[in-house]
Amino acid sequence: MRALIVAPIVLPALTAALLVLALRHRLDAQRIVSTVSTGLLVVVAALLYVTARSGPPLSYDLGDWPAPFGITLVLDRLSATLVLVTALLGAAVLAYALAGWDRRGRHFHPLFQFQLMGLAGAFLTGDVFNLFVFFEVMLIASYGLLLHGGGARRLNAGLRYVAVNLVGSTLFLFAVGLIYAVTGTLNMADLAAKVATVPAADAALLRTGALLLLVVFALKAALVPLHWWLPGSYGAAPGPVAALFMVMTKVGAYAILRLSTLVFGPQAGALSDLAAPWLMPVALASLALGAVGVLASRSLVALAGFSVVWSMGSLTAAFGMLDAGGIAAGLYYLIHSTLSGAALFLVADLVGRARGSYADQLVPAPALPRLGSLAVLFFVAAIAVTGLPPLSGFLGKLLVLAATGTAPAAPWIWAMLLATSLVVIVGFARAGSTLFWKTVPGPAPQVGPPTPIGVPIAVCAALVAATALLAAFAGPVTDELAATTRQVLDTEAYRSAVRPMRTTLQGGTGAVDPGAQP
Repeated sequence: MRALIVAPIVLPALTAALLVLALRHRLDAQRIVSTVSTGLLVVVAALLYVTARSGPPLSYDLGDWPAPFGITLVLDRLSATLVLVTALLGAAVLAYALAGWDRRGRHFHPLFQFQLMGLAGAFLTGDVFNLFVFFEVMLIASYGLLLHGGGARRLNAGLRYVAVNLVGSTLFLFAVGLIYAVTGTLNMADLAAKVATVPAADAALLRTGALLLLVVFALKAALVPLHWWLPGSYGAAPGPVAALFMVMTKVGAYAILRLSTLVFGPQAGALSDLAAPWLMPVALASLALGAVGVLASRSLVALAGFSVVWSMGSLTAAFGMLDAGGIAAGLYYLIHSTLSGAALFLVADLVGRARGSYADQLVPAPALPRLGSLAVLFFVAAIAVTGLPPLSGFLGKLLVLAATGTAPAAPWIWAMLLATSLVVIVGFARAGSTLFWKTVPGPAPQVGPPTPIGVPIAVCAALVAATALLAAFAGPVTDELAATTRQVLDTEAYRSAVRPMRTTLQGGTGAVDPGAQP
């Protein structure tokens, strides 16, 4: 079972290569292969989750090179959970795209598989440099997906998206170089052992590298003030792509959580809790500006984009407490926001197609008979995103608020989360009434060639239903996430998963295990 850890990376990589090399001009065959591969990824992710929840973390060293010199993958409950969420969302997005959207450009399926590979690799890697590598895989694939279907608007948004991410990648390399120069390692388990022993003279250099990493991850997570690229880029992206991108912001949040607990946690000596002073102010600012953006949005996709910024503020506020209650609440909210945000982007795509020349602009249009089912889907998705009962968003906010306890920032979190929730509800109510209630006299707008909408509507309904299931089974889900949180905070278990390899990481000595085979 240990060898299965590499499958979520290798499976989509091989599938993408097959699609490019052998099935380049055969879309029907590409659809079959991509569907089978994504289905297998869901099965593999489920098996890995079952494995992770039944024991301690497991590691896999690629090429049988020992840590910290080789590439190490580590499976624990946290990485397994996020790989499973990625696989399930990927399957939903693929089903939506197969209804005809994948015909609008070339190479959708190879790019889609590379995107899944990058996401899974980012969650499973146990090495900071390879986290950078998988970030770059995601960037290349996401740029191609963002441009799928063409158009000047997508090209402009794509160029901005690439420029921002290239800046982030450059900062990432600088950070990696500084950390390696001080510690001599980039393996996370090895870093966890060495950070506390860094000489005082080098602590400032290591702190600089760590804070640069925090900036990069905040950029990936679209946290204020590094959020400005997301609404435009996600708004220009095709609906299925924007839905899949909901996982990409979570990669940034995951990286912040992983390094803040494993490497720069309480055991890090002078660098303990390095990110703590920054996370809560950034989270509160993201809540405020995200809510204002929702209220001021002039299109449905822009509203969905700013709601992502707002939800990342809620998620970061939970993770920023860096304790068991906050992390568990944040994980619940992470799953909820991924599903509900993806549903909202898909609904926005369907609404834009149904309104013809009016697209998704928040202006009244002549009455259209096909908007009835979409109005219901938007209403339910809005309930989920804004956090109204009875769906999982309401429980997610309650968990975040309950986790604040007696924390110094508790009054600020309560005030900001409740106040911005009201602003977001008003923004969604305004958008819904404009799109589905208000009409203007005149002929119906020109609509493009009819496309099958049965499967896309079913996919949207399934994602919304998943938020309902997340609420209905909140007890077992929160128990699972509480166990995941305990394992996240048990950094010794993570280090022990890597230590039995051929080098001993205790104290960073790099001593050879005498029981190892030459």
